[in-house]
Amino acid sequence: MKIRIISALALTALFTGAVNAANYNAELAASYYEHFAPIQGAAAGKNLGLMSPEAFVNSIKAGNKLVAVDIRTPAEMDIFGLALPGSLAMSAETVFLPENLAKLPTDKPVVIICKSGARATAIGTALRHAGFDNVKILKGGFKGLSAYLGPVEANQG
Repeated sequence: MKIRIISALALTALFTGAVNAANYNAELAASYYEHFAPIQGAAAGKNLGLMSPEAFVNSIKAGNKLVAVDIRTPAEMDIFGLALPGSLAMSAETVFLPENLAKLPTDKPVVIICKSGARATAIGTALRHAGFDNVKILKGGFKGLSAYLGPVEANQG
């Protein structure tokens, strides 16, 4: 009896999965194929829009104008946040609200930052796919930045 129930559940799950796979949005999938086509080989990170902590810090020190966007939760931002001039704070689930998209400049780099880089990669990739070709993703997030930016690196000219 147990085996019949498990078999029936497995068959139902398999059948449901096959039906769901057939219902995907082919046009959207094709647009993602086109978006991800150049992301391969040695240039994959660059083409994905990844920015190393070192490049981020050097860009700021060089006086380059960029907008850093902290997409962590409000609770995470309460502990510590960005103090860069012009930085924005909007949690990941609110980035795609029209009023928040309107805050993102198109004339200078926008760097998406989260705790470890995972959420930033998802949000940054989606923004780039939506047409924001100036979006970068801080590789490793705040963790990567903290690991790179010690007192020596912070105080170098």
